[in-house]
Amino acid sequence: MTERSVAPRARAGTPVYQERLSVLLVEDDEGDAFLVRELLHEADAPFDLRVATSLREARGLLRGIHCVLLDLGLPDAEGIDGLRKLLAVAGSAAVCVLTGRSDEHLGVAAVAEGAQDYLVKGQVDGVLLTRALRYAVERKRADENAQRLREVELRQAESARLERGLLPQPLMSTDRVAVHTFYRSGRAMGLLGGDFFDVVQVGDNKLHVIVGDVCGHGVDEAALGVELRVAWRALVLAGVPDEQILASLEQVLMSERRAREIFATVAAVTIDLDVNRAVVRLAGHPPPVLLGGGRVGPVEARTGIVLGVSPRPTPATEVELSGDDWSLLMYTDGLIEGHTGEGNERLDVSGLCSLLDEPAARTVPLPALPAWLVGRAEHANGGPLADDVAMLLISRGNGR
Repeated sequence: MTERSVAPRARAGTPVYQERLSVLLVEDDEGDAFLVRELLHEADAPFDLRVATSLREARGLLRGIHCVLLDLGLPDAEGIDGLRKLLAVAGSAAVCVLTGRSDEHLGVAAVAEGAQDYLVKGQVDGVLLTRALRYAVERKRADENAQRLREVELRQAESARLERGLLPQPLMSTDRVAVHTFYRSGRAMGLLGGDFFDVVQVGDNKLHVIVGDVCGHGVDEAALGVELRVAWRALVLAGVPDEQILASLEQVLMSERRAREIFATVAAVTIDLDVNRAVVRLAGHPPPVLLGGGRVGPVEARTGIVLGVSPRPTPATEVELSGDDWSLLMYTDGLIEGHTGEGNERLDVSGLCSLLDEPAARTVPLPALPAWLVGRAEHANGGPLADDVAMLLISRGNGR
């Protein structure tokens, strides 16, 4: 806890509580050091004063210091160069220049370099010195707070740009199916993950869709997710055969990741709209859920290994999308990893299917269904889901 001291007001005499500050005087002249000590004592200033006679000695005394009073004529540091050396190691301590030189230009230069104030020996009394030190500390704190706020704003802007890169507009022209997208960042837990999705139509009848998740949380993972999504879209538009796309995507992942431990799970589906058939490829990803004919269930597709661990072909599974009314729900595992309120049990795929099979779910409009699912998952979890959630709902006809 910060020590507090009672100090009198300069005129009114009404006591106020003031923070007790630690001040380091860097001064090689014993007479000047004595004068500073006396000025603070006469002003009854709530300061603890330490003295260093050189910059080298000062470096070892900076811990816990709120403000440094620096003479510009030291044995091992002279002028602005000495100020620069001190500022490089001062950390969060405010720095005031105290010198016998009355050179105004030197004072301006000192403040421009980062000093909080410039005081001339012989021109300050105890009250002025006390006020200058306290103001310098408050200015330093205000500058640091402003810097932290700016850094937060920059991180938020960077996160927003990354999220826009993770969540593109579907590139499709057909009206035979509708695509509803959903994304919620795990920012309630201060997280930004690498969940991504994309939709690309090729020709009149082929719809390519992907949902992926880069392991980990943070800007690096989100940036990698953007790279993978853009690479996937480029591969699809370039006409690369379906069976080669995930292998090429894995090459991008392995060359761009920051550590060998980084991997990604992916669910990729190619839908032939003419014959109502889909080819599903799962690389360590949970299976899509198929709604149709009044039934709900996971797609029974073979699952391959995650991308980035041991490169090998991802198996393909053909799925019949019977009838003219069906929906295919693709999602990241953030949706199904929440608790269900029963011990350590997770919602999992079976729980997701149970939610979709509830009578209440059948009354929810398709565009609102992903958000409804997240709401139900959060209710079962007893609070916000910790991970990002990305979803694609591809629907034909009435979707059920």
